[in-house]
Amino acid sequence: MRYRVRIEVSLKPGHSDPEGETTAKSLKELRYPVETVNVSKVYEVYLQANSLKEAEKHADEMCRRLLANPTKDNYRFDIEEAK
Repeated sequence: MRYRVRIEVSLKPGHSDPEGETTAKSLKELRYPVETVNVSKVYEVYLQANSLKEAEKHADEMCRRLLANPTKDNYRFDIEEAK
């Protein structure tokens, strides 16, 4: 089966987010009532797997091995059957 995996990788609390800080500053300068901005990356991956459980295993491995740094990043993913 073909699955679509949406993976979001974001910084753990307490880690510096210079891109988010710069974006927040720019939005404030444009007079938006912004308090903070947090930046994350989203990956959309299509993969073949025999089951949803196998697709979840692959997604978790991709995050741990390449897409997220476990020292500073959190990750989450959603999987759906692709058409």
